[in-house]
Amino acid sequence: MAWKIYVVRHRTDTISSGILASFVPSGRRTPRASAPRSTYSSTSSSRRTIPTAVSASGRRGTHQGCLLSPLHFNLALELLLVAIRAKSDIHGFKQGDNEIKLPAYADDVMLYLTPESIPQVIKDVCALLVQACQLVHLKQEHLVSKVCQLIHHLLNRLQVIVDEKNLDFLLAYSISALKQCSPWMHIEILQALAALVYNNGPKCQKYLPDLLGKTGILVQFSAPTQPDPDLWRAAVHSMANLCLSVPGQPYLDEPYRNTCFKIFLGVLQSPPNSGVDDITFCTLLQNALKGIQSLLNGGKMKLMQMDHIGSLLAVLKKYMFHGLPGFSLDMPTVLYPAPLPQYDGRSPTKQEQLESSTAKQVGNKRKKSRAKQKKCQLGEERKEAEDREEASLIPGIKTLKIGARDTNDSLYLGPQNSPAKTSFSPAKPEHPSSQCPNWKKVSSSESEYSDTEGGMQSKLRTYQAKVRQGSLACFLSTIKSIEKKVLYGYWSAFVPDTPGIGSPQSVSLMTIALKDPSPKTRACALQVLSAILEGSKQFLSVAEDASEHKRAFTPFSVTLASSIRELHRCLLLALVAESSSQTLTQIIKCLANLVSNVPYNRLKPGLLTRVWNQIKPYIRNKDVNVRVSSLTLLGALVSTQPPLQEVQLLLQHPSSSGLANSGAATPHCLNDPEWWKKAPFSELQGEALKSSKRTSCEPCWLVRLCFSIVIQPREDIPSDSDVGFMPGSIYEPSPVRLESLQVLAYLVKGYFEMAQNYLLELGEVACKCMEETDPSIQLHGAKLLEELGTGIIQQHKPDSTISLDQRVPVGLTVTFWNMILNGPLPAALQNEQHPTLQTSACDALSSILSDAFSALPDDRQILCITLLLGLNHSENPLVKAAAARALGVYILFTNLRQDVMFVADTANAILMSLNDKSPNVRAKAAWSMGNLTDTLIVNMETIGPSFQEEFSDLLLLKMLRSATEASRDKDKVKSNAVRALGNLLHFLQPHHMINPRFSESIEESIQALISTVQGDATMKVRWNACYALGNMFKNSSLPLGTTPWSVQAYKALTTVVKSCKNFKVRIKSAMALSIPIKREYYGSEAQYSEIWDALVLALHNSEDTEDFLEFRYCASLRTQICEALIHLLSLATSADLPCIRKTMLEKGDAIRTYLLQYVKSKVEGDVATAPQERERMLEKAVEHIHSIQELSESTDEKTVTGAYLEAFLTSCIGAIES
Repeated sequence: MAWKIYVVRHRTDTISSGILASFVPSGRRTPRASAPRSTYSSTSSSRRTIPTAVSASGRRGTHQGCLLSPLHFNLALELLLVAIRAKSDIHGFKQGDNEIKLPAYADDVMLYLTPESIPQVIKDVCALLVQACQLVHLKQEHLVSKVCQLIHHLLNRLQVIVDEKNLDFLLAYSISALKQCSPWMHIEILQALAALVYNNGPKCQKYLPDLLGKTGILVQFSAPTQPDPDLWRAAVHSMANLCLSVPGQPYLDEPYRNTCFKIFLGVLQSPPNSGVDDITFCTLLQNALKGIQSLLNGGKMKLMQMDHIGSLLAVLKKYMFHGLPGFSLDMPTVLYPAPLPQYDGRSPTKQEQLESSTAKQVGNKRKKSRAKQKKCQLGEERKEAEDREEASLIPGIKTLKIGARDTNDSLYLGPQNSPAKTSFSPAKPEHPSSQCPNWKKVSSSESEYSDTEGGMQSKLRTYQAKVRQGSLACFLSTIKSIEKKVLYGYWSAFVPDTPGIGSPQSVSLMTIALKDPSPKTRACALQVLSAILEGSKQFLSVAEDASEHKRAFTPFSVTLASSIRELHRCLLLALVAESSSQTLTQIIKCLANLVSNVPYNRLKPGLLTRVWNQIKPYIRNKDVNVRVSSLTLLGALVSTQPPLQEVQLLLQHPSSSGLANSGAATPHCLNDPEWWKKAPFSELQGEALKSSKRTSCEPCWLVRLCFSIVIQPREDIPSDSDVGFMPGSIYEPSPVRLESLQVLAYLVKGYFEMAQNYLLELGEVACKCMEETDPSIQLHGAKLLEELGTGIIQQHKPDSTISLDQRVPVGLTVTFWNMILNGPLPAALQNEQHPTLQTSACDALSSILSDAFSALPDDRQILCITLLLGLNHSENPLVKAAAARALGVYILFTNLRQDVMFVADTANAILMSLNDKSPNVRAKAAWSMGNLTDTLIVNMETIGPSFQEEFSDLLLLKMLRSATEASRDKDKVKSNAVRALGNLLHFLQPHHMINPRFSESIEESIQALISTVQGDATMKVRWNACYALGNMFKNSSLPLGTTPWSVQAYKALTTVVKSCKNFKVRIKSAMALSIPIKREYYGSEAQYSEIWDALVLALHNSEDTEDFLEFRYCASLRTQICEALIHLLSLATSADLPCIRKTMLEKGDAIRTYLLQYVKSKVEGDVATAPQERERMLEKAVEHIHSIQELSESTDEKTVTGAYLEAFLTSCIGAIES
């Protein structure tokens, strides 16, 4: 490397110009001279007179490739040096007594940059670059070249943020240089441009037409037809840097984004030119991939056009395998959504071709015999396939010795170095060639590179790995830019599937995870696979292979199930073969994501058992990240919904865990680590049933493991990889303990019947965690406590299927909560420094069983109530919301709801929270208000008028007004506010109706309900509003049927029952219309007729819907409408009969059919009437019509109508009895 530096040296007393370093022949001393001069030889050395001088050697000429001779170059540069020396306002870089102003070679300035000098240099570098550009005219092309080199190197090395004014000048200078200077300079100018626009895209808006317009410079230079590969690469690099986004700054306009996207995609689709070397092509691909990634990330670009998506996914899949030994993909230009893997054009290696040809020869010899035996072998094929699936793990791992070392990558070891090696029995010896990847299968002559050739091969492999990593990173951004439902159309292109008979395994992301020699690339592939799996629960829910039914074709559900099984198999192969801790962590995280989304209840059992057994050794891995991810996977296993017997069996048998400290002994048949392979799952189920009958208290090894991690001191010395390990701590690192607590919470939530055996121990663990100083540990302890309380409540619900003897006894629950309330929970509730902990503690306190709370000592009950009422005044919205919700739970407790003083205190607290500025607080308060008003109704029905008399009228009025105001709030608040309004209107007494203070509020609240029913709120809100109107109709003190608002209420309900898109809202409106118990409540004959006609029309339209999901509610809707019609008939007067007869004449046959279905059908949805009760309702209606007929004169038309209706209904009853 040739060193040559020109400086202007400024001393404190004199200013002189001289050469600090120049090329001289070997053995000569540096002459003392004040004019620039240089002597060149084929080999020369340089010395520097400054303190940092070092010796260097170089070859003839300038190392930057200057086309001028050294003498001409020096003469041209001298003009610039003189001009710089003459301008005193140009400041250089301080180095001792010297001030370096302009190096002849741009990168030589780096020799003088020390950590101490860099901050001062950054301040002046922008001004220096601008001054240099002002002094160098575009006609002085070689000086322009040097200035561009200076810009490129200084900005890249120092990461300088160029201010907008200087950037504007430098960009204009660079663009003018590209337009005016000779083509040989374009590459260096583009490099300078790339450095200038890096992270400065928003500041380059006015230059975008020159750069990215239809005839823009970058558009022309980056065209695939560009003959110069270096210029092509430089242009694409500049465009990629221009596409980088800056947070908070405007991004490229859509036309420019589309232009860049098409150019980047065109680069990726272009075949490699024979004149382009491999490394240059790799850097070109990297720039294009980074450009697309920037567009997708920074521009929030959404890929909507299917051709763009398919084209991009095709090139991404192609370059995921770029340079991967043994793989050469010839991908189509576009990938299309397909349920099966598409042809990927993989070119087989010679070894594979040889193996396949050998197999064909053997197959031809046995073809006839196979044809004869085909029929008898069909029954054995399925069993053999299952055996192969289980046994394939062992030989697959044996052959998976990918032991290549990539540049800057760790060694990828085989299974003999895996922590899980003891889980597998030794396989038969394989051919040596099968023990290593295809790229290692080269002859000795091919591998005998010289040092230079070997270095170039290693460098090329590094660049190819970076292309694969760039493609995967771009794919990760693409996943975030595509709707999930669109992405899963390409599932088969990137996720492995079980290969068919005679067909090769399709290449997928798992191919990279298993066979790529670079650990970083393998980790990238697993990260992409995790992103695909994330949120895939709905898509994977259709998978099913549990059925043994033979089909003429393979449905998609079975295909998807096969893909899920293959994904499990491949990930387990990768797990036991991986040696890189970082990649191992990604594998386990990917498994956790898979387990969280797969519907195991629809698949044949056994998959989770394999995952369970393979993850066991990694729980005690020396790397803390591996331990954390392993616990995350265990948490995913125990949180599968619905709970699985397979998981319960695994939890009950500690020996299957493979852990030395896991617990007690188990049956002999389970002592073998391979027990899960040897025993059919039917036997395992039988064993589980026997063990469950034998005892319900069998130890759970996972609970014991988590106990040991959370509260027991660790025995070994922490390693350097223990992230989160605090000096002086005797426990496991904090992330490991937190994940263990999370696993316990999942276990309690999903398998509470097993966790309840450790109820008091789990409570002690939660207490110890809440007593610690680490807020995260405290928080997870509180969450564990909440899950325990919730589990007990779920067991004691009226609709619980758990038998009484299997539930946690109330006495034990009281002991549990006494321990908690005498422990750290009260202190956590009062810890104002950690509001998140206070919030979780509130949630935990609200999970007390009602019967257990009433059995607690009085002082503990008072403590709970006092703490919650106090926290309701908290300034933190999270704490206040949690306290308001907890009060809403306590108001339903039997011993508290009858206490008028507690109800009043709770009401005042809720009213205060209902006016809070936080929407979350108001939503929780509205929910509690709904519960509070439910309590008022229960007390009214059970205690009677005494409770109503004791309850304050002023407080009731406040509640009515607050609920009315809340009904105009957001939907989350409104849904419970209207529920509360319905209860309050039901609770009102006759003396409230004549009270002037109440009259206006009552009408406002009713109008609020009516407007909510007719409004455009969410269906849940409208459902609650219809329910509230029905609740209001139950209050006989209201002047229903005689006021204008009653007409409006009926009109709102009839409109909804006829035309609402949501059938559940229609059902609730029909139910509300059937609640009034007297005919006068329905108003005039015209009002009655309108309600009757609306119900008949709603019955006729009960199957008309645009949303097919609503069809499941059709039967419930018809049932409720029929009940409403019969109810109206049973209240009808003689004046109502003509309108009824009119509809019967028009639609009598349809009504008769629906009535018969109604009486004969089973109980549907919310309708709780049994068939016998329905028949009695119909008979009552007949009797009522008959009584009307008897009271009327025989010649009256109404009598004829009554007779007709009586005959009609009687015929319905006769049809039912027959």
